[in-house]
Amino acid sequence: MSETQVTVEREMAAPAETVWALVSDVTRMGEWSPETVEAVWLGGATGPTVGACFKGKNQRGWHRWSSKCEVVEAEPGKSFAFDVTLGPLKVARWGYRFESTPEGCRVEERWEDHRGAFVKTVGGPATGVADRAAHNRDGMATTLANLAAAAESA
Repeated sequence: MSETQVTVEREMAAPAETVWALVSDVTRMGEWSPETVEAVWLGGATGPTVGACFKGKNQRGWHRWSSKCEVVEAEPGKSFAFDVTLGPLKVARWGYRFESTPEGCRVEERWEDHRGAFVKTVGGPATGVADRAAHNRDGMATTLANLAAAAESA
């Protein structure tokens, strides 16, 4: 059985506030993530505040899908998280925690699986991913490496 939560951490030589600003600007997520193509704020939202919604578009090979996301945590320099839904169905919670260190910060990216049986059944064929937890772990490591490169060069 697949894991229902995955966490990946990375040390970055940049202040937590700088890295938080990059991650919480969801319109830039496609720069870090190997799966996210685009994200746009919805309903007049212009930034990361609790309750703000955005649409995320993803692609893996020829598989494409989009989902609605709602920000559930937004504490500058500390945490950022959002819930993902597909219509009325829960999919996941993605979150980031930031901890200042003498060298910069430690960033934790986490994914929590909130899918019910129906979404799990159709999700694999729709996204081309059989083991979502393993796939996300690899993608999260890539995301954090790309994020570190951007934050450390700022």
